[in-house]
Amino acid sequence: MADEVGRDEEPVCVRCGTCCLADMIACASEDDFRMWERAGRTDILHIMDRERAVWMGDHLISARDGRELRHCPFLEWRDGVHSCAIYEVRPRVCADFRPGSSEICPQFKK
Repeated sequence: MADEVGRDEEPVCVRCGTCCLADMIACASEDDFRMWERAGRTDILHIMDRERAVWMGDHLISARDGRELRHCPFLEWRDGVHSCAIYEVRPRVCADFRPGSSEICPQFKK
C-alpha cells in the first residue's frame, strides 16, 4: 500500500539546476513583466532587457550582442545546490514547472 502512495507522489526538486539550463526565463510573459514592474524590480527588468533572447532553432542568443545564452541569468550555485535568485517573483513558466514533468528533468520517468 505504501508503494502505491509513493508512486503517485510528485518528485521533489533536488535543485540540480537542469531546468534552469534551458533558460526558461526566455518564456517570461507580459504578466511577469507587469508583476516585476509593480514590485519595483528594476534589477530584474534591467537583466531581462540585457538578456533578451532570440530563438535560433536549436539555441537562444542575446538579441543585444549575439552571444549564446546557456542558462537562466538568475540561476545561482549556493551551498552545493542551485537556487533561483528571484524565486519569490520568478516567471509563471518557472513557478508552474513540476519536477519530473518533462524530459528536461533528470527525475522524468516514461
